[in-house]
Amino acid sequence: MRVCYFGTYREEYSRNQIMIEGLRRSGVEVIECHEPLWHGIEDRVQAASGGWLRPAFLGRVILAYWRLLQRYRRVGQYDIMVVGYPGQFDVFVARLLTWTRRKPLVWDIFMSIYLIALERGLEERNHFTIGFLRWLEGLACRLPDLLILDTSEYVAWFEKTYHLPAGQFRLVPTGADDRIFHCLDTHPSEDGLFHVLYYGTFIPNHGIRYIIEAARLLADDPAIHIEMIGDGPECELAQTLTRQYHLENVAFMQWLQKKELVQRVAQADICLGAFGATPQSLMTVQNKIYEGLAMAKPVVTGDSPAVRQALTHGVHVYLCARQDPPALAQAIQMLKTDPQLRNSLAENGYAVFHEKFDLFHIGQNFARCLLAAIENRK
Repeated sequence: MRVCYFGTYREEYSRNQIMIEGLRRSGVEVIECHEPLWHGIEDRVQAASGGWLRPAFLGRVILAYWRLLQRYRRVGQYDIMVVGYPGQFDVFVARLLTWTRRKPLVWDIFMSIYLIALERGLEERNHFTIGFLRWLEGLACRLPDLLILDTSEYVAWFEKTYHLPAGQFRLVPTGADDRIFHCLDTHPSEDGLFHVLYYGTFIPNHGIRYIIEAARLLADDPAIHIEMIGDGPECELAQTLTRQYHLENVAFMQWLQKKELVQRVAQADICLGAFGATPQSLMTVQNKIYEGLAMAKPVVTGDSPAVRQALTHGVHVYLCARQDPPALAQAIQMLKTDPQLRNSLAENGYAVFHEKFDLFHIGQNFARCLLAAIENRK
C-alpha cells in the first residue's frame, strides 16, 4: 500500500507524527505531500478571530496551496490519500485531486476546529467566523470516503452536530510516540519530595484552575511539590492564583525541548492528565495520558466515558471526579502514601500501552482502516 499523506497539516504535531510513523512501522509506504501554512497556535487563533479576511493571510493561503500542488505533481502513483490534522481546508483540494485519479480519500479529523474555537471563546470575538467554521467543517466531513477519530464519544458528537452517518467513521486511538516517550532508568529523588507533574498548553479542557486549587488543599503537606510546564491561555490565571494563595508547593516552567521534557517526566512520581469538563476534554484521551503510560508513570486524570473505554481505573490509571479539587487532592495524597498502588499502575499502564497504543499498534489499526477504504472503492 502506497499512501499520499496530503495537506497543510501540522507537521510537528504529535498526532500526525504518530500516524505517519505508525503506518511506516506497519510496512506501509508513506509519501508526504506537505506544505506549511500555519505559524503556530496564536496564528490560528487570530485567523479564526477574523484574520482570515485580511489580504496578507489570503495571499499566504494561495501561495501555500500553489506550492502544495507543485509537490503533488511529483508524488507519482498512490493507492489512497490521507489528509492530516487539521485539514478542514485541505479536504476540498484533496477531494478534487483524488476524483481525477479515482482514488479513495481518508481524513484524520482528530478534533473539531469549530469546537476548539467555541471552547476558546472565539465566538465572542467574531460570531460570523464561528458560524462559517461550523458550515465549512460540516461540508468538509461529507467529502472523504472515511473519517478517522480517536473515540466513539467524539464520533457521536460529529454525528449529532453535522448529521453524519456512523458508518463513515473509524477509530484510531491517540496513543503516544514511543520513539520519544519510553521508560527510562531513574533513581529516587534526593530532595525527599513527592513530585507531581503537569505539562501542556494550559487550555480550558485541562482544568488548570482545579490543579492549582488542589495544590492549595495540599499546601499543608510540605513533601508534595507540583511542577507546571508549558504555556497557554490559562497560564497567567494559574500563576495569579498561585501568588494569591501564597503557594510554595507549585513551580512553573516554560516549554522544554522534548529531551528535557522526557527527563522531567522520568523524574516525576506521578503525572497529571486533564480535569476540565469541556466537551473536548470529556470526549478525548489526551496525549499526556498515553505518554505517561509509555514511560511507566502512574497517571492521575479526570474521569470520563472516553477514558474508561480505553483504560481501567485503579489498573492502568487513577481516575477522579472532574472540576473537583478535593477529589484531585485526595488522589494525589493516596498515591503518595501507597507506593504499591503507584507501582501497580505504572506496570499495568506500561503493559497496556504496548499492547494497544504504541506506534506499531496504532499503525496497524490505521492501516486496516485504509485497506478497508481501498477495498470499498473496488
